[in-house]
Amino acid sequence: MRVRVATTALGITAALLAVPACSTDTTGSKHQTPSSRTGKAADAVQKPAALSSAALESRLLDASDLGSGYLPKPERPAQHDDVTVIGCPALSELGGDAATGGTLAFPHKAKADFTYGGSSSEISEELYSDSAKKLSDGIDRIFDAMTGCPTYQVIAGGTPVHVTSQKLPGDEQWSQLLTFTAGGRSSVVKQTAIRDGNLLLVVSGSPGLVDRHLDKALAKATATS
Repeated sequence: MRVRVATTALGITAALLAVPACSTDTTGSKHQTPSSRTGKAADAVQKPAALSSAALESRLLDASDLGSGYLPKPERPAQHDDVTVIGCPALSELGGDAATGGTLAFPHKAKADFTYGGSSSEISEELYSDSAKKLSDGIDRIFDAMTGCPTYQVIAGGTPVHVTSQKLPGDEQWSQLLTFTAGGRSSVVKQTAIRDGNLLLVVSGSPGLVDRHLDKALAKATATS
């Protein structure tokens, strides 16, 4: 299964648009999900059906959930620039697109992007549904590749972007801080993924916004009523 991910909606393009550097909180608190409490053995016994993309859409946070100051972000036109990864063979093997963002290649997915306070601060939420094993294996492979290289360089559309990554701890949770440097400007993006049963939640963006809304996003995504 080919899986494509990097900083999801806030990839290299956002860095080139000078997303301002944000607080680099590295506490990486663990979020206890039913999956992390019962362990992977439970997944082998109970295999809930994957949710449809329409069902996932209804579980995304909206502007009213986030609060005042958040506005939906217009979808960015697809980028087709040539991409080269230098200094990270594991990421290179996933293909150049994996270094510049995009969505994971699971069949059932939904995504929402927001800006905050009229500034360049952004937050992106993505939901995916598949078997627990496919979700865990897919996101684990990507985060291992990205955080396995503390520093690397991406050439996107002729522009060199230096990237540093830092892996944060978690149980059935994957989290990293990415610092992009291009043209003498730096920006920091936090990305956290949590797998709960047949759902995978990925929240990316300004570190402070990710920390503020991650629990709320998980609660709405996993609500059964």
